[in-house]
Amino acid sequence: MNSQELIESFGEFAKSKNIDRPTMMSILDEVFRTMIRKKYDEDANFDVIINPDNGDLEIWRNREIVDDDSEDIWDHDKIMLTDAQKIEPDFEIGESVAESVKLEDFGRRAVLLARQTLIQRVKDLERDNLYQKYKDQVGEIVTGEVYQVWSREALIMDKDDNELVMPKGEQIPKDRFRKGDSVRAVVHRVEVINGTPKIILSRAAPAFLERLFELEVPEIYDGLIVIKNVVREPGERAKVAVESYDERIDPVGACVGMKGSRIHPVVRELENENIDIINYTDNLELYIARALAPAKVGSMKINQENGRVSVFMKPDQVSLAIGRGGANIKLASRLVGMEIDVFREAIDYEEDISLDEFQDEIEPWVLAELKKIGLDTGRAVLAVKKDDIVRRTELEEEMVDDVYRIIRQEFADDEDLDDSTLEAAKTRMAATKAADAEQGETTAEAAPETAAETSETTDETEEAGAISPAAPAL
Repeated sequence: MNSQELIESFGEFAKSKNIDRPTMMSILDEVFRTMIRKKYDEDANFDVIINPDNGDLEIWRNREIVDDDSEDIWDHDKIMLTDAQKIEPDFEIGESVAESVKLEDFGRRAVLLARQTLIQRVKDLERDNLYQKYKDQVGEIVTGEVYQVWSREALIMDKDDNELVMPKGEQIPKDRFRKGDSVRAVVHRVEVINGTPKIILSRAAPAFLERLFELEVPEIYDGLIVIKNVVREPGERAKVAVESYDERIDPVGACVGMKGSRIHPVVRELENENIDIINYTDNLELYIARALAPAKVGSMKINQENGRVSVFMKPDQVSLAIGRGGANIKLASRLVGMEIDVFREAIDYEEDISLDEFQDEIEPWVLAELKKIGLDTGRAVLAVKKDDIVRRTELEEEMVDDVYRIIRQEFADDEDLDDSTLEAAKTRMAATKAADAEQGETTAEAAPETAAETSETTDETEEAGAISPAAPAL
C-alpha cells in the first residue's frame, strides 16, 4: 500500500465518521511521527507534509553536516560530510541536508500498522465524542428507532446510528417495542465500560415525565410554573407537585389544559399512567393532605424528628388513601419526603373483629388481598361494596360473597337475641313438632322467616361501619 492509498482510505473513513479536517490532519501527523520515532528514535528534525485532499505525503529528514571526525556524528540531527556528499557532492560542513523519506522505507509491516492505528484513533475519537455528547444530555429527551429487542434490554439507534440501550427495568411495564418503532426516552446515565461509552435510556425515570410536561406546557418551559417534585410507579400512577410564580396562573389547570388537552398526550406517552397534579405549598399539613388525594384527611400529627406523619381519616377514605397495592400512600410519602401512617378516626363503633381471626375459615392469600386495600377488620370489609373490592383486588365476585358470608355469620353469632326473637323461635319449634304431616310445608315457611332475620342482622352490621376506633390501616 502506497502513501496515496493509505491517506485516501483514511480520509474516506474519517469523513464517514464526521471527523473534521483539522482533527483528521492532527491524527495523520501523530501517526506518521510515531512511525518515525520507532525507526529513528527522534522526530524533532523531521517535517511531515500531508495533503489529504489528493493523498500526498512528504516526509523530510533535516540534518546538519559535520566533520567525519567530529564527536557529534552520532546525534540524530547530524550527518557526516562523506554521507552528505553522497546525496549532493557540493555539500560542505555546516550546511543543512534535507533528505526525503519514502513511506516504503518504513517497511510493509509498519505501513499496515499505521493504517490500523489511524482507524483505531478515529474510533477512539468517535467514542470520546459520543461520551461527551450524551454526557451533556443526561436528563434530556432523545428520539430513536428500535433496532433490536431482547429479554433484558432494547437496542435503540439515534439519528447518527449511535447505539443506545434501554434496560427492561427502565421501560414502562406496558411498553411493547418492535423493530423499526420510533421511541422517546430520557438519557438516564452514561457509563464507560472497557473504554466504550454505554448510553442508558429510561422511560421509567421521573425526569422523563418532567421533560414531557415541559414539551406540552409552555408555562413550564418558560419558567412561569416550576415542577417541585415528581414521583412515579411507572405505568401505574404518578404524582407531580407544581408551583406558579405568577399569581394569575393556576399551575394545576395550566398543566391539565382545556378539557385535558395538555395532559392527555403525556398520559398516552406513558401508557395510560394515572397522573395526580398537586399544587405545591409550604404548609406541610396542607401539602400532605393534597398528596393523599383523592382521599380526604380528617386530622394528622406530624413528627418532624423521626420524619413520620400519622393521618386520621374516615373508614371509607382509608382504602382511597392507600390505593391499589399501597401505591397511593407510597407515592405520597415519597412526594412529601416523610413516612405516612394512616389510621381510622376514633368513632364509637360496635366491637370489631380483626381479619386475622378468620384465618381458619378464609385463605391467607385472600386476607392479604383485603389488607392491601386497607381492610384489616371484619366490619371494615362489610363497609365496602362488593364491586369496589373486586375492582381493587384480585378477588372474584364468588370469593367476595364467601368472605361476606363468613364475616356476617361471625357477627350474627355474637348478637344477643331479645325476648321477642326467643318467643318467635319457641313458636316455630312447637309448630314444627305438632305438624308431622305438614313438615315439609312448615319448614318451607320457616326458612323465609329465618332468612328475613339474617337479613335484618346484616343490615344492622352494614350500618355499624365495621371498623374499630383508631385502628391502624397499615
